Order: sequence, then C-alpha cells, then structure tokens
Amino acid sequence: MRRIAHGLAVLLAVASLGAGAASGPTSSEAANTRGDVNGPQTQPASGKHKKSSKPYQVGLASWYGEDFDGKATASGEPYDMLDFTAAHLTIPLGTYVRVTNLRNGRSVVVKVNDRGPIVPGRIIDLSYNAARSLNFSSRGVQQVRLDLVSSPNQPEIRTVASLR
Repeated sequence: MRRIAHGLAVLLAVASLGAGAASGPTSSEAANTRGDVNGPQTQPASGKHKKSSKPYQVGLASWYGEDFDGKATASGEPYDMLDFTAAHLTIPLGTYVRVTNLRNGRSVVVKVNDRGPIVPGRIIDLSYNAARSLNFSSRGVQQVRLDLVSSPNQPEIRTVASLR
C-alpha cells in the first residue's frame, strides 16, 4: 500500500511538473499565503486540528531565505521569503502541508510551490517565515512531520489518494 501511495505521489508530481512548470500559477496557486508569524497559521501540536494516525512523511527540514527572494519557483510564482511556502520533491504544486516541528510541537500550514530540497537526506525546504514560525532560529535543520491538508484554513488531513 505504501509503495502504491508513493508511486501515486511521484506520478502526480511529474504530471504537475509537465502541466505547470512552464506556465504561470493558477488562480488557486497565486493566492496569497502570507501570514503573520504569530497569526492563526501557527498552531501548538496540542490539538486544534485532527491528526492522522500516520504522517505523510517524517524527516529533516531546512529553510531558504534572502538569497532566493524574488526568484521564480517551480510553480512560476516568485519566491517570497515572508510567505508560508515550501519546496518538496514529489508533493504536487499547490498542495497544502501541515509541518510540525517534532522538537517543540509547533506547526504551520505551508503551500508547496517549489521543488527541492537539493540537499540529500532532507524532505522539505521551508520559506524563512515558516521556519521562523516553527522556531528554527537556533538550528537550521529540524526533524518534522508532514501531513497533507485541504487548505490553510481547513485542518482536515487528506490522503495521497484524495489528491487525484
């Protein structure tokens, strides 16, 4: 089952690359994902949202900032280090992901709008503001849990099959 889910995620990622890499963002991708660091997007892990029993992915997260600010992302939109966005190798562009810092329990919802990370062993690169919200300040790399969600305002968790 896990291989099928992984295969579906890769297939969807390849399909979204072919359809969306050369064109600009769709209206849903162009939606502003900016949020205040202390705003409603940052949630304690204690429970304002339902958690699935099994995370989509667990691993190391890093962040990217000023050096990439304003440069085009894989979705076609410019990278804004103050938005709540992320780069992932296989999750389809435009998908919302709840990222939970396993060290301190803080979580934030980000939109996948880029491909990466390019450093082996890492599963996601977060925008500067998302990493700051998760208290990455003292460490550049953190152990995180990823859960797919319907939108930044709807906390229910989606399965890979529901991405179709």
